[in-house]
Amino acid sequence: MMKKIILGISTLCLVAFTSCKEDATKKISEANVAAAAERDAVSSKFPVLEFDKKEHDFGEIEAKTQVETVFKYKNTGDAPLVITDIKSTCGCTVPKDWSRAPLAPGGEGQFTVKFNGSGSNKVTKTINITANTESGRESVRITAFVKPDPNKAKPVQS
Repeated sequence: MMKKIILGISTLCLVAFTSCKEDATKKISEANVAAAAERDAVSSKFPVLEFDKKEHDFGEIEAKTQVETVFKYKNTGDAPLVITDIKSTCGCTVPKDWSRAPLAPGGEGQFTVKFNGSGSNKVTKTINITANTESGRESVRITAFVKPDPNKAKPVQS
């Protein structure tokens, strides 16, 4: 008698769980389809990093003269812009003062680039911006013509 009761309860539970499973599966499928559609629609929206200038020319500068410029940018895309890093191709050029907070579409920001005047003649440095744009990387450049250091000893000609 006990076996029949346990078997009956087990069968009842199995039927109940199976019928719930079908409804749950249907609900999950509908929810997944809706979520996937929304995710796909959102994933096609990216922030667009638009600069007021892509290159800054300091012109002629004396060797070892420190100069700096500001690059202004705007998010002209459809999603919040997040800049995770800004790096130069060398240590003589230092980007600083940018916000790591999300920048809403239409929002504006800026960062400063300091160049220490190293090198000689025509110098070009690239600053790479890592962000959540479609390409994931943007860049700007600085250029200068670095005149020779007047304090450097000139070789004696014989």
